[in-house]
Amino acid sequence: MIEHIITLSRDAGAAIMQVYNGEKPLELNQKQDDSPVTAADLAAHRVITARLQALAPDIPLLSEEDSPDWSVRQHWRRFWLVDPLDGTKEFLRRNGEFTVNIALIEDGKPVMGVVYVPLTDRLYAAADGKAWRIDEHGERQAIEVKEARPPLVVVSRSHGNNAELQDYLAHLGEHQTITIGSSLKFCLVAEGTAQLYPRFGPTSVWDTAAGHAVAMAAGAQVNDWQGRALDYTPRESFLNPGFRVSLF
Repeated sequence: MIEHIITLSRDAGAAIMQVYNGEKPLELNQKQDDSPVTAADLAAHRVITARLQALAPDIPLLSEEDSPDWSVRQHWRRFWLVDPLDGTKEFLRRNGEFTVNIALIEDGKPVMGVVYVPLTDRLYAAADGKAWRIDEHGERQAIEVKEARPPLVVVSRSHGNNAELQDYLAHLGEHQTITIGSSLKFCLVAEGTAQLYPRFGPTSVWDTAAGHAVAMAAGAQVNDWQGRALDYTPRESFLNPGFRVSLF
């Protein structure tokens, strides 16, 4: 199944790039929570939804662009968790730091995931407890976390000024930082480029599930600040607690 998910994530990325490159209109709007949504978000959503329903009609889907009521999803044990365009703000800033996120959740855990970067055609995938990267030339390489001193800490480009984060970094000891958007932060830890991704600002379950799958399969821990693994068992709120992605 993972190969089908890889293919459809690329097709969703192609729909995004048609808007990014000006081939189709942007159609920028604001959601009720004031977050932006564009024609690219919706086009990718349509591609993913249609293909997943054809691939596995028995598995329900939760997408940022289509969130079923709590009464519908409260008993789900296995479902797709999708962000068709993660990093819409980065998309609008035209910095390339946006991704397609698709994860399969089973009993609260992300057991399969794909994070695709449309601008660079780089893809990260996880399945069966293994993680790998596919570069723009189509070459596959297994990835795993790597220790480094001083550690490289990756922080959100849009939420890096969070006071809790700045206090945490001030007490961390010697380290270096890099800022980047979208679920790429998970992938940098997974491939060993970075060693830590602390998050105190808001995220939703669709922002993290695919990256969580990749990071976990590469050997990282994805835990809240009480040491519990992020859990995707259906709940009324879509918001995650704060968390850290780390080697240990």
